[in-house]
Amino acid sequence: MEKIAAWGALPGSSTAEKFLSLGIERRRTIEIRMLDDIARSYGVQTYLFFEPDLAKERTLESLQAEYRDVSEYERPFISVGSFLKFTRENDPSFDQTLKEFPLMVEIVSAGEMAGQQPGKTVPYVTGLMPFLDEFDVDAEPPRTIG
Repeated sequence: MEKIAAWGALPGSSTAEKFLSLGIERRRTIEIRMLDDIARSYGVQTYLFFEPDLAKERTLESLQAEYRDVSEYERPFISVGSFLKFTRENDPSFDQTLKEFPLMVEIVSAGEMAGQQPGKTVPYVTGLMPFLDEFDVDAEPPRTIG
């Protein structure tokens, strides 16, 4: 309930305006930890895609339906929280690496989709993981929310 209230308290009367207040806009890049902060603070479902064509040509809802019986770790997309958890568990130095080399994700889409309760919607963001040659090793570490 807290997250729903936090989302509702964001400036703006539309989902797009609320996302803009968080710095979320198509084609803009955002640091992965900020996406995770937004998910945890505002209840926004955040997903990373590994395949540009899927991210840009298919809807999140259609892909969730198609891959509903496939393990999250075997899909061509994953929630930001699950990605970070998995990576941290497998590389204890990952957080330090992110501080030194921020992982910037391109926003592909942001909006609302059907929630688990009938008639309810949830905000979501999809982002595209950069290819290894796109990592910006000279970028300044971003500020976090809160």
